[in-house]
Amino acid sequence: MKRKPFYTILYVQVLAAIVAGVLLGHFAPHAAVALKPFGDLFIKLVRMIIGPVIFCTVVTGIAGMQDMKKVGRVGGKALLYFEVASTLALGIGLLAAHVIAPGNGFNVDPSTLDARAVSGYAAQAAHGDGIAGFIAHVIPDTFVGALVQGDILPVLLIAMLFGTALALMGEPAAPVTQMIETLSKAFFRIVGMVTSLAPIGAFGAMAFTIGRYGIVSLLPMLKLIGTFYFTAFVFVAVVLGIVARLCGFGLWRFLAHIRDELLIVLGTSTSEAALPQLMDKLERLGCPRGVVGLVVPTGYSFNLDGTNIYMTLAVLFLAQATNTHLSFGQQLTLLLVTMVTSKGSTGVTGAGFITLAASLSVVPTVPVSAMVLILGIDRFMSECRALTNIVGNGVATIVVSAWEGELDRAKLAMALGNGKQVRGDSRSPDMRETAAIDRERSFTNDLIR
Repeated sequence: MKRKPFYTILYVQVLAAIVAGVLLGHFAPHAAVALKPFGDLFIKLVRMIIGPVIFCTVVTGIAGMQDMKKVGRVGGKALLYFEVASTLALGIGLLAAHVIAPGNGFNVDPSTLDARAVSGYAAQAAHGDGIAGFIAHVIPDTFVGALVQGDILPVLLIAMLFGTALALMGEPAAPVTQMIETLSKAFFRIVGMVTSLAPIGAFGAMAFTIGRYGIVSLLPMLKLIGTFYFTAFVFVAVVLGIVARLCGFGLWRFLAHIRDELLIVLGTSTSEAALPQLMDKLERLGCPRGVVGLVVPTGYSFNLDGTNIYMTLAVLFLAQATNTHLSFGQQLTLLLVTMVTSKGSTGVTGAGFITLAASLSVVPTVPVSAMVLILGIDRFMSECRALTNIVGNGVATIVVSAWEGELDRAKLAMALGNGKQVRGDSRSPDMRETAAIDRERSFTNDLIR
């Protein structure tokens, strides 16, 4: 089969667009800032299709399961994994802040800071209604309203209800399920068309970021940026790497497989820009549609590893920069509260900054005005948050699929470049199936331990 020219490959185009955006932003900042609509319009196009994609995927996935106990089991396993991963991410961020201490030496006097620049974020955080408000937000005003608003959790709720209803109806619901399956294919075709515009969106978003804030603006805060990127890398390489190994696949091969999505996220600074494509690729990797439909959308609100690392690290950085002492009790409270405030934070750029403002409210000794120190670099930090979030959710989906015993390992091996090992397996089909079951049991036992 004839190979495509390298310049027609999506990730090559996106990478070239990012480099071009950085160069334009540095050498022609005024022109670069004017390109902001390119990135914004691309993100709007993607968000336009997210609701229908999630709805169709979840409905057909649950309707195909037939067993409602299985739906509850998959959801329970996903939430358990999310909580463990989130806690580890929060703890690693806290540990990194203590070990590297990026805020030491700033000696900032809080009284000299102008809080007006962050007053909007603080106001949005203050207007949160706690857990009751969060639950109320999940329930849409109308069935169609969930799809219109574009928020992930309300769409997920109505899709689960609709899919459950179809599953309970049985055979009479088959025509409706088939129709939604056909709609799903059409929406994924639209996703393919929108994705082809990713280089333009990445170019505009990156050009604006560099043109607006400038590479020079990174220098004074380079230690914090470096600490955050290093900590996120350690989390992905070590924590997610171990999880992937226990699950029986290579993390780096998986990252190479989703490189298109990672570069789109890098260029746009939002993990939502690659959500539909990630769901499609996970299905192609051997994850069942029902698991993908439940885990990925839920993970975008409950499994934000990058945001978790950022919150605890940023709060301690601000405390160190303003010479504010935080007791062990305050840090433990921060850890517990951020487990809650991190939930429901979407993959949209700036959501992490609002969540940070909410987290600061539990340690009032750290002035909210100190957020001014990191306002200028938050856009650069959001790229790392989004990258870590999407990798974490991809790994989580494969893990839950394996935990459920429904991961197609032959398809996974072929997709990740281990096809020779699968084709060269001389064992009988029964022996291979028995070995696969043993691996699933071993993986489940490792997780429980």
